[in-house]
Amino acid sequence: MHFFGRSAGAEGETFGEIVFNTSMVGYQEIVSDPSYAGQIVTLTYPQIGNYGINEKDMQGDPLHLAGLVVHDMCYTPSNWQSVESFPNFLAQNGVVAIEDVDTRALTIAIREGGAMRAAISTTDLDPESLVARVKASPAIADHNYVADVSTKESYVVPGQDSDGQPRLHVVAYDCGEKKGIGKRLSAVGCEKRSILQNLVRSGCELTVVPWDTPAEKVLEMNPDGVFFSNGPGDPVSVPPVVDAVRACLGKLPVFGICLGNQVISMAAGAQIEKLPYGHHGGNEPVMNLLTGKVEITAQNHNYGPVFSSFGPLVPELSDGVTEHPADEDLRFWSRRHVAPVVMTEKYGRVRLTHVNLNDGTPEGIQFLDIPAFSMQYHPEAKPGPNDSTYAFSAFAKLMRGEDDYLAIDVREGRRF
Repeated sequence: MHFFGRSAGAEGETFGEIVFNTSMVGYQEIVSDPSYAGQIVTLTYPQIGNYGINEKDMQGDPLHLAGLVVHDMCYTPSNWQSVESFPNFLAQNGVVAIEDVDTRALTIAIREGGAMRAAISTTDLDPESLVARVKASPAIADHNYVADVSTKESYVVPGQDSDGQPRLHVVAYDCGEKKGIGKRLSAVGCEKRSILQNLVRSGCELTVVPWDTPAEKVLEMNPDGVFFSNGPGDPVSVPPVVDAVRACLGKLPVFGICLGNQVISMAAGAQIEKLPYGHHGGNEPVMNLLTGKVEITAQNHNYGPVFSSFGPLVPELSDGVTEHPADEDLRFWSRRHVAPVVMTEKYGRVRLTHVNLNDGTPEGIQFLDIPAFSMQYHPEAKPGPNDSTYAFSAFAKLMRGEDDYLAIDVREGRRF
């Protein structure tokens, strides 16, 4: 399959895995998210760039996505915060982009065929030649993109007290969160800026470390907790991170987001699957099984854990159910408003806390016998709604030893 269009960014060509994002706004946050490294992003909303680019919405620097596909690019933005147009921004940052594409047809092709290899080129305009080169290009799982986007050296993000509570020291593994915060938001790493901001607002001081930092160094810092960030690519490509999780689980409170959720799940013995076309957007409905509330969430991932692979169900904590439902997805539990519990071989009981209501995939887990939890989506809401920002205060509550730290009413910002 091929589409012709017009260049809307840098000249040249790019190869990567093509995915689609359903967000209606937030194109700047999307293209500056290091989790898109190695991917060509199709934006399903038709007109892109109408409010331009501004400095405060940047989530990472430099840009790491492989390319961008849009239907209609705006070259004359109108917004009081805009400092330049989106296509100029893409061109200056070397991002190859294409417009005037039927993104509905392309999205349907991705939904039916799954995430696949693709290319955008302003130099090779022969469809047969370009398709043949795409077929010969490496798959996204063949490369460790986390190593490309992670900080190369440790740095500190100063914290602040929260609600009169003492400051908490958190070591954050940078697997591709986005750029850190500090002097003009110019720390050396690629942390997702909004994630670090939310941790700081929750009363944390952060020591951000590279993705392959040995856990022994982290434990020597004697932190109050350890955070494993989101990041690009296949989690199988980052075994050092999984080893670090294993070394930290049971010794310190642990929190993970997106890739962090995947590596925590792998450390607990779970299998990881590649979703047909992943979750990319700011409008994914997720039920918090602990509260029964539905959160509209921001997501960006192609991989996720298989809940049944953690271990057998604990019937007395799973509404009497003795076997994982074979013919139903995890919406089986959301319909019952039950948070099922399984027994892992090494870390005891693990509870399913969040379920995606679109496809019934797992979106969050909580360890019941050690202090740890993780979420598959992006609770910092960049871009997207802020229904799930309670996750950061939940981590602070966990580090302070509070019970029921995840049972927070998202509507009122208070615990049940």
